[in-house]
Amino acid sequence: MLLTMSETGRRTFLLASSSAAFAAQANDRVRLAIVGVGSRGSAHIKEILPVANVEIAALVEVDGARAEAASQVIFQKTGKRPIIESDMRRVFDDKSIDAVTIATTNHWHALAGIWAMQAGKDVYVEKPVSHNIFEGQKLVEAARKYNRVAAGGTQRRWWGRWRKAVELLHAGVIGDIYQGNFFFPGTRDSIGFKPVKEPPANLNWDKWVGPAPMRPYHENLVHYNWHWFWDFGNGELGNNGIHMIDILRWGMRQKLPVAVRSTGGRFGYKDQAETPNTQNVTWTFADGATMVGQLRGLYTTEPMSWDFFGTKGHMHMKADGQFQIRLGRNKTMEPEVESPKNLDHFANFADAIRARNPKLLHAEIEETYLSTALCHLGNIAYRLGRELRFDPEKVRFVNDKEADAMLTRPYRAPYVVPGRV
Repeated sequence: MLLTMSETGRRTFLLASSSAAFAAQANDRVRLAIVGVGSRGSAHIKEILPVANVEIAALVEVDGARAEAASQVIFQKTGKRPIIESDMRRVFDDKSIDAVTIATTNHWHALAGIWAMQAGKDVYVEKPVSHNIFEGQKLVEAARKYNRVAAGGTQRRWWGRWRKAVELLHAGVIGDIYQGNFFFPGTRDSIGFKPVKEPPANLNWDKWVGPAPMRPYHENLVHYNWHWFWDFGNGELGNNGIHMIDILRWGMRQKLPVAVRSTGGRFGYKDQAETPNTQNVTWTFADGATMVGQLRGLYTTEPMSWDFFGTKGHMHMKADGQFQIRLGRNKTMEPEVESPKNLDHFANFADAIRARNPKLLHAEIEETYLSTALCHLGNIAYRLGRELRFDPEKVRFVNDKEADAMLTRPYRAPYVVPGRV
């Protein structure tokens, strides 16, 4: 069939438009690497796979068995197998990777994030974003220095009911908030005692230990129970307590405290773990407001909850984000007619990357760092067994060298968190 000049022009235009649209879509695609594919990293995979125009291109994991299992999940969903690597820096050097999500053990979070940003990657860092306060400061510094989109894993900030509740708190529905409480029932059983032995052949123990002091391997040090050892984890306060803290701090619009005290212990059994299974923490802020946290590791019928106390009333919030407001002696408000929809935190991360705008993030790295810092302060007070005074401007304790020493740690070369990022 002969084409007229107008038909030829139209066909050329349509082909060009189609090519341009395809190129724009391809350029819009975010290629991710996931560092750590254990329990939380597996959740990253599950939640990222449905996100439009995002590809999981690489996995970093020092446990070969876990890496292969995660790769198979991705292959079954997409028909593609990601790169598998045990050395994260090789993946960070790959120019085709746009961003990284970090779901390692806590003691690797900050260093992995810093290395990734130094290599030009945007990052999503799981909570707590650091193993100590110094690391969190350096992580935020790196995000600013390298102009990266950096998100923290306090994902309740994306959930509709919490956003609605905090919106009302910030609008003054209960007046000035002078106290916030949380209760978290961890219901943890004893981890028992595991013997020291050679690490399994599929695990690179040197890389797993990374920045921490080298120590003999036993099974309780890895795969979730690492949370209960100070070299690698931060106890329940840094595990689930940070989510509780983050909601209180968000609603109260607080940052760092001027004082902290903590009590508790490991009750009900004797086992190999080092961190408390029961912990009470009180943080006091410069305006006199307090946050009080209770974590219970033994079984209880009391559910997880938050409470905000203000000069005009009280908000009680349940585990699913439903909340009730009491104003005065007899007046109760049930303000939600329809819950706002939850936002997808990984889709939000991808959108912020495409827009090159960290302000789009619902949990930008500095916000999660501040909540992380409250965990660390609570743990330092617990470990020293006394109330501590803190200078939030200097980010140092007041005339307390013993406590200051716990703001950081000695690092094992070559896995050193740098003083200058």
